[in-house]
Amino acid sequence: MKVYNTMSRTKEEFQPIRSECVTIYSCGPTVYNYAHIGNMRTYVFMDILRRVLKLNGYRLRHVMNITDVGHLTSDGDEGEDKMEKAAKSQKKTPWEIAEYFTGVFFGDLKRLNIETPEITPKATEHIDVMIEFVKELCEKGYGYETSDGIYFDISKFPHYGRLSRANLEEQLAGASERVEVNTEKRHPADFALWKKAPKEHIMQWPSPWGMGYPGWHIECSAMSREYLGDCFDIHTGGVDHIPIHHENEIAQSEALTGKRSVNYWMHGEFLLVDNGKMSKSLGNTYTISDLIEKGYSPLAYRYFCLNGNYRNKLNFTWEALDAAQVSLNRLYEALAKHKNAEERLPEGTAEEWKKEFTDAVSDDLNVPLGLGILWKALRFPVKSKEIYDFALFTDQILGLSMEENAEKPAQNENPQEAELSPEIRELVNQRTEAKKRKDFKTADAIRDRLKEMGVTLIDTKEGVKIVTE
Repeated sequence: MKVYNTMSRTKEEFQPIRSECVTIYSCGPTVYNYAHIGNMRTYVFMDILRRVLKLNGYRLRHVMNITDVGHLTSDGDEGEDKMEKAAKSQKKTPWEIAEYFTGVFFGDLKRLNIETPEITPKATEHIDVMIEFVKELCEKGYGYETSDGIYFDISKFPHYGRLSRANLEEQLAGASERVEVNTEKRHPADFALWKKAPKEHIMQWPSPWGMGYPGWHIECSAMSREYLGDCFDIHTGGVDHIPIHHENEIAQSEALTGKRSVNYWMHGEFLLVDNGKMSKSLGNTYTISDLIEKGYSPLAYRYFCLNGNYRNKLNFTWEALDAAQVSLNRLYEALAKHKNAEERLPEGTAEEWKKEFTDAVSDDLNVPLGLGILWKALRFPVKSKEIYDFALFTDQILGLSMEENAEKPAQNENPQEAELSPEIRELVNQRTEAKKRKDFKTADAIRDRLKEMGVTLIDTKEGVKIVTE
């Protein structure tokens, strides 16, 4: 199979370090709040990678960390620890916050049919490993002490910026523009390995430098080395991690071991909302629970994600999610027609489809092409159990629970059979007119009102589809 390596900016033939087992590290969640759908797109990408590797015959040793300490409100070294801030605002302990949101996160993985990696270590359970890592960096001359912590001296690591293609001068210039730069740093872009904690800081541990807590970046380097060794095959994450978090991981890991730490870096692109950025101030940081509350299946969101390559930006709109839900329902309905059919396909047809599908998804996870091959099979002018079996084969990668859902949609999804009151029909017409005027705020408000009345509207190419409870 081929994968795109962010480090080299090329698509390469994948060659694992050990032929029998692929080692992977994925940046996991900071469990201080609900993960939004942009976060979850990255984990759908992670899941597809796992599934494609297994389809190609590999076993996996996959680590995904749980960040329950050390991630400051800035991805650099400014602000409060996110766990501490959430604990204060909700009047709970950081451990209570972490336990709750870790449970919610794994619940969302399950809803989206995302496989849980083999190892999911918590940062707070590996403090000793991190302290030892920092001590070794200091002994090698890469770490130095200030009044508020231990910092990594990036000037001593000549390859800093290799992943993001930014040179040291650019990194320093960017860092010098930050607010409240720490003047004790040797260079503005030096990053924290360990932070000294004031007495009022809740989460802190004893260390050679006094009471404190780990920097965010050190946990990934320490835990990947703990479970995967000095060098492993693949590191995944979102593109937002490239310029700071992953650059810092590379610097501290390779400075310590003197070896290349990761052979393949793979990054998922941003999810846009209405062609813009997700932001709490805009009220568009939707969660999987938000989608469910609006009447969508979590797998409709997964299906939506499957229609875009992980390396391309994907634009989320409610209309796009409506279309994904309709397509998913039609997929299940098509499966039902083939489930018990007795006709035979022309000899070799199913095997040819399997090869086409495997080749597609094995070429840098080209799932959109693979999805197209599935639809080509479902539209084949023969009803055959072989088509049903081929669909289940593709579901090893697509993860759409086809076998459990291979049945016709409920009758109330038929717009011709829905019995609507005059009030509902009028609201539907008002929404249609609002959309024509591009008054999407009014259109969304009407749709939400109809949802409260037990009516879901799904926009399709053929027009609006009305679903009653």
